[in-house]
Amino acid sequence: MTTTEPADATASTSLADTDFAVDARQVSTLREAFTAYLNRIRGGDMGALPATMGLVVLFVVFSMASSSFLTALNMANLITQAGAICVLAMGLVPVLLMGDIDLSAGVAGAVAATFAALAIVSQGLPWFLAVIAGVLCGMVIGLAIGLLVAKLGIPSFVVTLAFFLALQGVTLRMIGQGGSVRVDHPVLRGITINTMPVIIGWVLALGIVGLYAALALLRHRTQVSRGLQHEPFSVVLFKIGGMAAIVIGVTAVLSVNRSRNPNFPIEGIPYVLPLVAVLLIFWTFILTKTRYGRHVYAVGGSREAARRAGINVDRIRVSVFMICSSMAAISGIIAASYAGKVSPSSGAGNTLLYAVGAAVIGGTSLFGGKGKARDAVIGGVVIATIANGLGLLNQASYINFLVTGGVLLLAASVDAVSRRRRSATGLG
Repeated sequence: MTTTEPADATASTSLADTDFAVDARQVSTLREAFTAYLNRIRGGDMGALPATMGLVVLFVVFSMASSSFLTALNMANLITQAGAICVLAMGLVPVLLMGDIDLSAGVAGAVAATFAALAIVSQGLPWFLAVIAGVLCGMVIGLAIGLLVAKLGIPSFVVTLAFFLALQGVTLRMIGQGGSVRVDHPVLRGITINTMPVIIGWVLALGIVGLYAALALLRHRTQVSRGLQHEPFSVVLFKIGGMAAIVIGVTAVLSVNRSRNPNFPIEGIPYVLPLVAVLLIFWTFILTKTRYGRHVYAVGGSREAARRAGINVDRIRVSVFMICSSMAAISGIIAASYAGKVSPSSGAGNTLLYAVGAAVIGGTSLFGGKGKARDAVIGGVVIATIANGLGLLNQASYINFLVTGGVLLLAASVDAVSRRRRSATGLG
């Protein structure tokens, strides 16, 4: 049987590659492209704009309130703090695209991290084999959840709530009451506490900018030569310039010596940043440039329509839970690297709530069918910025919870209003 690509799914992903994409009609200037973008916003397709604007506001407010906020040392700390949240939120995006939820992702990551840590400490496995074992552990957890949800039809909320409770018992059984497993392998610990040499950081940054520019220009040239709908060349240059400014700016800040002790310089990009960047690029490509990604959006938009188009809906639903738990495993390892250990409380508490909040704040819809991997990263940075900035101001913990909850509620409200506008204008 030949699988047919749903036309609406293909169209939606092609038009949603970027927030600054053109609309259905051809535009030829930067001004026309900007006008088309404003029309999309008025129609309810806001993308990551609210989260991006909110992040800018947070940076302005905290930089005015604390002279330490924009220092190189604090920016490096902020990136490190956001790493685990961003990775876990990226894993949740495909599940949210289905209109489902995975409440067990945080503790699944803790189980996988414990499995990897014990593989090194107790079994003496090399770190890379231990990491692979941890990711496979997460994948098996996701497979079990996906089969229960897709094949038995149990609501994802119920299944993942059960796994949330049960997996905490698994971690407790492996570690023991009041115990912990140290994560002190230099490679794993170095993910969050070590930095790459400055020259390598600059080479990597310039390579990313060059590759992005080459791909953008090649794509534009191909579209023009084939007579396909394409963005104005000025828009392509604008996007390349924006990308270059962000990457080079971050690299420049992190390349400065930020140590308070002149005898022990600290400079360079933390290893967690390129790790998050690689995962972001990978999942952005999978979700926006592959058949599998189009099928994910199609199933999230309408399961019945996707089924009639020949898509194996159950297989897609199982796969997104496997992706989520696998990414949770990587997130758990990053969190263990930051803490230096794994304990029975790892992954519990607010870990999952922050990750879901990050995805939603970034622009992923709780109603399914709308969201991107980059939403998780933007939202994760927002969550980490709130905690970081309020910490510098020595605010009480309850203030952090109140502000984060308010931001999440605002993001969910924007999502609901945008969805209503898209329905009214026939765009969603």
